[in-house]
Amino acid sequence: MMVIVVENAPPRLRGRLALWLAEVRAGTYVGVYSTRTRERIWKETAELIGEGSACIVWSAPTDSGFQFEAIGQNRREPVDFDGLTLVKFKPVA
Repeated sequence: MMVIVVENAPPRLRGRLALWLAEVRAGTYVGVYSTRTRERIWKETAELIGEGSACIVWSAPTDSGFQFEAIGQNRREPVDFDGLTLVKFKPVA
């Protein structure tokens, strides 16, 4: 399973994501695809996100049971802590 959450995404990207995934809430897309297809969807998201931000989460055989990546400006950023991915908050600018 994978989940993509977008903020300030252009309509073109939202439409593309809606072709592949179910939009369960505004800006939150869910689906089940192979690694290859997931990577292609994420590549298109990165190309079309513009000034917005996005995060992808997918099931993985890790201690937490998932992995994630983020693109764009956001206060939260993933940080590796001895093999466990945690979320670090950037200070308010």
